[in-house]
Amino acid sequence: MAHRQLPPVEVAPLHRGGYLSGFLLLRRWPEDPVEWARFLVLAVQMAAVPGMLPRGSTVFRVVEEVPDEGPDEAVGLVLAEGQLVGENPLTPGRFAEHTPPGLAVLHPPASTLHSVPEYDTASGCLLLPGVPDLGLDHRAAWAEADMEGTVTRLETRSGVDLQGDVDTAALSLLLVA
Repeated sequence: MAHRQLPPVEVAPLHRGGYLSGFLLLRRWPEDPVEWARFLVLAVQMAAVPGMLPRGSTVFRVVEEVPDEGPDEAVGLVLAEGQLVGENPLTPGRFAEHTPPGLAVLHPPASTLHSVPEYDTASGCLLLPGVPDLGLDHRAAWAEADMEGTVTRLETRSGVDLQGDVDTAALSLLLVA
């Protein structure tokens, strides 16, 4: 099967208060877990830059709306929602009422167990929740990268067991009532 040529998904980082507050998605939505993994790699590379994330792991929510003042090519947002753990962690079920198309968690280098010890990396996980009762599998991607762009880990999977990985388990807790 030939892969059709689509315009690239463009991503612009957003900052607030000196920290990474999200990403603006431009031109089109990622179509599949592989394209979402490409987004995740970029997000993790940004998280690897010292000071981009607060001290702890930050959860981001995919939003299908665009800002009123955004560019015409904007199709959606991936917004920082809060910390996974710490003083004011997000509570389980936070997104149960309106399940977002995706949730991600980014871990700064200080919160990442580096898969290649010589590299000071950030890491992240993106969960695309499915509806298994309807035959729609959960999908996820994991990435690890340093601030120079070196990717030391990249994995994409469909049919994810949410309890099989600490990041997917934590993100799924935010989705359940």
